[in-house]
Amino acid sequence: MRRLIFVALTGLGLATPGIAAPLCGEFGFAGLLAKCNRGEPIEITLSAGKPLGKGPVTLQSGAYYEMRITADGSAELALTGAPFFRAIWMNEIVINGIEVRPMAVDSLEFDEAGTATLSFIAVKPGSYEMKIPDITGDSQKVLISIQ
Repeated sequence: MRRLIFVALTGLGLATPGIAAPLCGEFGFAGLLAKCNRGEPIEITLSAGKPLGKGPVTLQSGAYYEMRITADGSAELALTGAPFFRAIWMNEIVINGIEVRPMAVDSLEFDEAGTATLSFIAVKPGSYEMKIPDITGDSQKVLISIQ
């Protein structure tokens, strides 16, 4: 039934691009990390004076996501979002092929160009933001809601 509703909403253009496919009916050995439980990747770009993303992101609680944060090296930039990081279960952060399995994250800082990939399960419903610290522009933050 959930799959039918999702397909109907997608056909009407009402499903947001960041929403996950309906959760698997039977997880089997993979559990929450099963392929059928994965949402669309989230892309964030850190670049001096440019927007972080293409608009608000909507996630489904219980679904698995990957967030790719790419810095172009135009400035030393950080990305903060402690409330968001507390609302997810972090599987790993991959930087230059090195996998880190953190217990908690407050922020990530890029001193030069590079990409960090975060894989996680969205857990706690609510509205959150990730932003460049000490910058007030609306384009310098990404609004994330977990439903």
